[in-house]
Amino acid sequence: MDIILETLSKIGFMFAVIMGMVVVLIWMERKGAAFIQDRTGPNRAAILGVRLAGLVHPVADVFKLLFKEDIQPSGRHRAFYNLAPWLVMTVALSTYAVIPFGDYLTVAGRKVALVTADLNVGLLYILAVASLGTYGVVMAGWAANNKYTFLGGVRATAQMISYEINMGLALMGLVLVFSHTATPGYLREFLGTDFLSGLRLTHLVAGQGELLWGFLPKWGIVVQPLGFLLFITAVYAETNRNPFDLPEGESEIVAGYHLEYSSMKFALFFMAEYAHMVIGAALIATFYFGGYQIPWMPRPVLEAHAGMLLTLKLIAVAAVGFLFALLFLRRTQREKGKFGDLRDNEPRLGAGLWLIVALAALGGLALRPWTLGPEGASLFASLMQVGAFLAKLVFFAWLFIWVRWTLPRFRYDQLMGLGWKVMLPLGVANLVVTAVVLTIV
Repeated sequence: MDIILETLSKIGFMFAVIMGMVVVLIWMERKGAAFIQDRTGPNRAAILGVRLAGLVHPVADVFKLLFKEDIQPSGRHRAFYNLAPWLVMTVALSTYAVIPFGDYLTVAGRKVALVTADLNVGLLYILAVASLGTYGVVMAGWAANNKYTFLGGVRATAQMISYEINMGLALMGLVLVFSHTATPGYLREFLGTDFLSGLRLTHLVAGQGELLWGFLPKWGIVVQPLGFLLFITAVYAETNRNPFDLPEGESEIVAGYHLEYSSMKFALFFMAEYAHMVIGAALIATFYFGGYQIPWMPRPVLEAHAGMLLTLKLIAVAAVGFLFALLFLRRTQREKGKFGDLRDNEPRLGAGLWLIVALAALGGLALRPWTLGPEGASLFASLMQVGAFLAKLVFFAWLFIWVRWTLPRFRYDQLMGLGWKVMLPLGVANLVVTAVVLTIV
């Protein structure tokens, strides 16, 4: 029963992170595009006159798509047409099962791994499950009985085959490096020592907590810089976003594989795209940026200095809270009566929220966090690791948006040429050089 509750708790946490990030990313996408294009962006939808800088728009989108008419083409294959969007979304959510968001959490004296399923072939699981998303895209393109959707499905198949190979080659170099890395001492009893060629993600992330030459974090990007460039390019191609959104290609095939979908079926494709962005950001952070690891601060250091670190963090949160509250109050005075409606109250609302955050941090200082005991120190270390993982996740998710609104779409021949003529030879060369260097060293 304990194992069932633990697993359900982890599934619930990861599901909440994914769906919460989907909503935030939709808002970030619109506001980020507006910022890059020097315009205001969404700011019309409101609840009781409060617009929250466009944050109400994702909520409005959900209700709009829920109540829209579900128009279906008459010549569709009914079963595959209805199954495709659910398959794409299910694959996007299932990939997270093996990604660790911390090392462990101590509950009632027992260490609970902060990963839903710690498979000894976790890396193979990710590659296998992620590639299944293409079946949903191809199924949608074929089942709709439309030549444009069919072309989008064919493009998605060719794109997946081309860039999945390069992704695997990039990760093979990383596996070679970390299969020679010993388990850190403080995790040896908990994780064991069998790396199974570095395919277990918990071991791979734990190995990135070490230091090279005593000062440089042993992150994947440090030991495999070329592999990182190949992997991040392949991830962008796998998520079908600019400049790799050829399966949708509005200027060529109208909207691609989801052209004939509407209402909630279209919403599932839309949400799956952002869910794939989140999984892509999580994979980049896990494989090449230490996952939940904090540079120069492994778990023993976090636990040893937990009281001091928590005190400094609360002081910093209080200072930032008061600063932002002051900035919102200044905005209130500067824009007083600007709109003549409830929008004039939004800066006051922001100031109040930040003031509550600052006062809560000061209240935490009243509890004397510098006297934190061993159990509190262990909990603090786990929360810091989860926070570090989420911070990296948000950054790389924003990078997806930045790239999309900066680079133009490739032509299809350029897409194939990059994958087969440039990335494939570089991936093979990177793997060979890595193997030679490891053999010599």
